[in-house]
Amino acid sequence: MHIAYIVVTVITIAANAGIAIADFAKAKFVLANSAEVNLPQTWLPMLATMKAAGAVGLAVGLLGVRVIGVAAAIGLVLFFVGAMAAHVRARVFRNIAFPGAYLAMAIASLGLAITQ
Repeated sequence: MHIAYIVVTVITIAANAGIAIADFAKAKFVLANSAEVNLPQTWLPMLATMKAAGAVGLAVGLLGVRVIGVAAAIGLVLFFVGAMAAHVRARVFRNIAFPGAYLAMAIASLGLAITQ
């Protein structure tokens, strides 16, 4: 189980760090998706910071501070539940798999962190 925890959490860290960088850089696909779900562009730095903080928190959890890792995973789960809700509210379903995948990674990281 420990190897699964490490692998899943490292993947979740990389995915969230990557999307946070794309958010900070205001990548074209980020801006297009934000516009589709009626998210103001002014929110992107704050949302990117939350994703980056989640990634850092998961890394701290891997380094031995379990409570930080669990808290970060909970935060990412809540964040991506909100992202899913934004997609549903805006009736944007063609790309809902992306926040769904991030949500699944966060849930898996949380479940594995709790069992450590």
